[in-house]
Amino acid sequence: MKQFDGKVAVVTGGNSGIGLATARAFAREGASVVITGRDEASLRKAEREIGGGTLVLRADVSQMAELDAAMDKIGERFKQIDALFVNAGIAKLVPFDQVTEAFFDETVAINLKGVFFTVHKALPLLLPGSAVVLNASINAHKGMPGTTVYGATKAAVVNLAKTMSADLASRGIRVNAISPGPVESALLGRIGMSEAKLKETQDWIQNQVLIKRFAKPDEIAEAVLYLCSRASSFVVGSELVIDGGMTL
Repeated sequence: MKQFDGKVAVVTGGNSGIGLATARAFAREGASVVITGRDEASLRKAEREIGGGTLVLRADVSQMAELDAAMDKIGERFKQIDALFVNAGIAKLVPFDQVTEAFFDETVAINLKGVFFTVHKALPLLLPGSAVVLNASINAHKGMPGTTVYGATKAAVVNLAKTMSADLASRGIRVNAISPGPVESALLGRIGMSEAKLKETQDWIQNQVLIKRFAKPDEIAEAVLYLCSRASSFVVGSELVIDGGMTL
């Protein structure tokens, strides 16, 4: 028997990177999988990769109407959520003096507001015994140039794992966070840099990691599955840092 047989797992931002790797891992372990994302083409590609009757929903987590519609569809199809990986986010590196109000608002809307209300709107479907994992970042702890807004939102996500736990423990819902270090993912390629600057940034980041490499998305996925499984039943309001020693 697989560890998520008969369970429903929902992954926001499940169309690439860590989200897609986690959705594949849930499916491999027997779960019925739902993924959300903003890009229709990558959603359909992910649907083919995951297989097994995956429910694919186009939804922008910063838009409340789209979140409502997604949760309605999940409720109609499955009636419940057993594992919720709140993964959707953006990472754009902008020097502090170049931050605009529009950039600030977009980052906060997706990385903080979107995380908060994804869980909030999923509550009617989260049964006692369910688990929520929030995707934060080691940037919640490190002062890296160009990450003032991104790092602030991820620090808030780490705190949400604690405050949501205090609110939801009485309902039998566990909330935890992961804080990945650098990951081989499409996300780093979408931060608005030239190819040369991107390569320079990747080399600089890799040199900060004790084991001198980026994580594979599958390595992060295994941590999410642990936090959603019975093996972590006494883990509540915690943050699991998965960074190859970078924060050291």
